[in-house]
Amino acid sequence: MPARPITRPALEPGPEGKTVLMSAQSPADLPRTVAAARSARPDWRAAPMNLMGIVLVATTLVVGCATAPPTPAAQAITRDMLLEARPLMGEGAATSLPDTDVLALDPQMHLFLDRFVDASQSDYTKLRQLLYAIMDEGSFGLEYDNQTRTAAETFHLQRGNCLSFTNMFVAMARQVGIDARYQEVDIPPDWTVQGGAFVLNRHVNVLVELGYPGKRVVDFNIDDFRSSYDRRVVRDRRAMAHYYNNMGVDRMLAGETVEALLYFRKAIENDHRFSPPWGNLGTLYRRNGRLAYAERAYLKALDANSGDIVAMSNLANLYGQQGEAERAAGYRLRVDAHRMSNPYYRYRLAREAFIAEDYDTSIGHLKYSVRKKKNEDTFYFLMGMSYLKKGDESAARQWLEKAEQVAEDEDLQRNYHSKLEMLLSPQE
Repeated sequence: MPARPITRPALEPGPEGKTVLMSAQSPADLPRTVAAARSARPDWRAAPMNLMGIVLVATTLVVGCATAPPTPAAQAITRDMLLEARPLMGEGAATSLPDTDVLALDPQMHLFLDRFVDASQSDYTKLRQLLYAIMDEGSFGLEYDNQTRTAAETFHLQRGNCLSFTNMFVAMARQVGIDARYQEVDIPPDWTVQGGAFVLNRHVNVLVELGYPGKRVVDFNIDDFRSSYDRRVVRDRRAMAHYYNNMGVDRMLAGETVEALLYFRKAIENDHRFSPPWGNLGTLYRRNGRLAYAERAYLKALDANSGDIVAMSNLANLYGQQGEAERAAGYRLRVDAHRMSNPYYRYRLAREAFIAEDYDTSIGHLKYSVRKKKNEDTFYFLMGMSYLKKGDESAARQWLEKAEQVAEDEDLQRNYHSKLEMLLSPQE
């Protein structure tokens, strides 16, 4: 699929931080192969694109049983042994990566800022000038691709995924005195299949603190930006963990085992409480036949984040492969419970039921979704349509009006209003 140009970033008021949403399982049943997690994200309502997504979502919900103790073979493997990775490194291999200055600006970037941004102006004015220079000047076009890049690489190539563009924007904004911070965005689950692995794609954008004018969110994926998604500001070290984790996934999918290991290790050095590099390290071990090491790494991912859906799925598959039926079943139950607690997954089930003309089932799923997520207009709209198909016009009007009320922009509100009038108007 060709890369699509970015025409304009979303610039919206930023809400206060909210609690995290749960990640969901693959759109199919539990994946029967190893899974990975990385960063940049396509539209959850469209067909998958070739964008990398921001690593696995962190969740505050503990689902199901407690983590099972490791098998004896895995129990003997320490954290240091996992990271030392003698089974993968071989003799004489490099043991560390140098730090990458992801946010470094080069002379051409300084010249660009000097030309287009007046550092003496207010932060709000500087923000508008910077956005105009990047998006509207005509001399600087941006396109998505599936690569994670540093700020300088993104500037010169004018290509990258959401993390790449966020790196570039954060670096340039800070250079002119704007308080720009990384945000993880809890989007509906999006899976792609690459290199024999399911890859869970996530998203990141920028929160700008402007003082009196308030907060603004800059998101380069405007086609599917929705202010209803929960977001949270993260430290730079977490953002760097995203960067190194993404680089490791690329290397792993290319079959470059040692390089992938070094990147995952670097991600863990930046933030050991970030679960995806632990889980991806487990996948790397499993691909190389080191199953006890893989098990231990997956369990480390769950230590960091007990709701890591990729680690749960991979443990279920690993135990199943080893004939540990009871352990495998326990983790599959946790995956199912976690998946069913995600309002976006339940919305997908509701859509499937609606298409199958099973409107009661659709309504049942949607009632859960709207309880968990009260500002998603798509949930209310499908609820209204489900009631309309059941012949309950009073309930349909109630839910369709609610969709109009929570819609985030006037065009969408007008669209819902026109649909409401058309669907519920007396027929000739």
